[in-house]
Amino acid sequence: MEAQSSAINYLPIVIQMLVAVGFAVGTMFATHYLGPKRKTKDKLTPFESGVEVVGNARTPISIKYFLVAILFVLFDVEVIFMYPWAVNFREMGVEGLVEMFIFMATLLLGFIYILKKKALDWD
Repeated sequence: MEAQSSAINYLPIVIQMLVAVGFAVGTMFATHYLGPKRKTKDKLTPFESGVEVVGNARTPISIKYFLVAILFVLFDVEVIFMYPWAVNFREMGVEGLVEMFIFMATLLLGFIYILKKKALDWD
């Protein structure tokens, strides 16, 4: 028997998406209209974990902070690619091992490049 794809096969997915979006929108409207509307001076002030706010929140932040964060995410995502290999490395044999060494060498070259460019120095 050959499975044929038709529009009716996608109906459960469309219904699930509509229910999810409807729930999110309905919840937002319900909390907005049903929630208390008492605004006091204390509720309208910024909350900084119980500490009084000092200075302006719009001060410029060093680009190094964002660069380190992006590099962390980049290398973290690359490590995620190692989990499927670790689970199936025996089935992949020598070819899988060589491919992972190439992948790790590419990561190592990228890390060496970052160190040479001094992207992680905080001076």
